[in-house]
Amino acid sequence: MNPEYLSVLVDQLSEGFLVTLQLLGLSAMFATVLGTLLGAMRVSPIAPLRAAGAAYVEVFRNTPLVVLFILAVVGLPELGLLRDSFFSRAVVALSLYTAAFVCEVLRSGINTVEPGQAEAARAIGMGFGGTLGLVVLPQAVRAVIPPLVSVYMALSKNTAVAAAFGITEATYQFKQLVEEFPGSLYYNFLGIALGYALIVGALSIIGHLLEQRLVTAR
Repeated sequence: MNPEYLSVLVDQLSEGFLVTLQLLGLSAMFATVLGTLLGAMRVSPIAPLRAAGAAYVEVFRNTPLVVLFILAVVGLPELGLLRDSFFSRAVVALSLYTAAFVCEVLRSGINTVEPGQAEAARAIGMGFGGTLGLVVLPQAVRAVIPPLVSVYMALSKNTAVAAAFGITEATYQFKQLVEEFPGSLYYNFLGIALGYALIVGALSIIGHLLEQRLVTAR
């Protein structure tokens, strides 16, 4: 293998995966916050909130991610928002899309909690917010760690869509490497596949450790 090519491969993929990790981290954080709020709306005793939460999930879960990227990249600047940052628009698109899946995972976890837990909390005077946040959600999270990790794994791969909009993440760098070194396609592919495998593997390990800790804490 050409030493010059190897140096370029490592440098460009390292730079690309750093951007990928930034996209993943920020999008996962915002999607988790928004998804939790949507999950609370979906189990709320207030009918309009339940309807709004359900409508969000149906719209964003069934809209192709590429369409959301186009709306974020083109639509947000038209509204005077995030005109100078393609990266921020990518985070918005990924967060809005992933939040719908986080919401459904959390809602399924909430539904596994015994109704008597919430009834007992209400019996001692706790409101809906306190019951959900202090009693129901902590128990629900224990049950949904594996599916939540699967959502974040999917998000890590969905960041590749950002390459089509000029974000220099891993897939974008892979494309550049293929153009610069067409004779090294297999090495390029192996490098990017290994990078994504490491990210997914790390998420899997973190999820497993967190699940074990929560089981022990229980």
